[in-house]
Amino acid sequence: MKVISTIQHDIKNAYLTPKIGVSSTADGSFLKQEAYQLAKDLGKEIVDQGAILVTGASSGFPYWSAQGAKQAGGLSIGFSPAISPKEHTDIYRLPLDYMDIVTFTGFGYPGRDLIFTRSCDAIIIGPGRIGTIHEFAIAYEDGKPLGILQSDGWETDELLKLIIEKSHRQNPYVVFEKDPKVLVRTMLDMLRQQHGEKA
Repeated sequence: MKVISTIQHDIKNAYLTPKIGVSSTADGSFLKQEAYQLAKDLGKEIVDQGAILVTGASSGFPYWSAQGAKQAGGLSIGFSPAISPKEHTDIYRLPLDYMDIVTFTGFGYPGRDLIFTRSCDAIIIGPGRIGTIHEFAIAYEDGKPLGILQSDGWETDELLKLIIEKSHRQNPYVVFEKDPKVLVRTMLDMLRQQHGEKA
């Protein structure tokens, strides 16, 4: 996979564009107001640095990231746990705005998590609970580049440090960072490194 610096608008080359997932909580009720802006900044940085945003098509932090990506003029892809748009909105009560493409997996949250993580080149982990930890574990064992967004507003980053320490597995492509701009840049650098390309 060749990492390119800008989004290719030619659909023939779209597969060359890095796809960075944002894995995080759909329930933003336990987060401080600053998390909203941080999520939007993250989505914007993913687009500004030439990548496509991928999420689990959920509310909360991923939704805010998609909002930032679309406001920056980028492409936003979502993987839904539902089998149809109606189930997505009526049963799961999830939004559809700020997404250009939505794949309705029909596999519920656990199955969706696998398809979502496997569809990303790299994943950034924000604040989250068991679903986010599940997505992290899949991506970690798959050896994907992982960026853990740090903040004083949540404890997910500290929990993931403990999980990594006790996991008895190694993934050399993991970084912890507070600044969304630096984190996205590091993700793209790790992708280049993983695929043997020069920065």
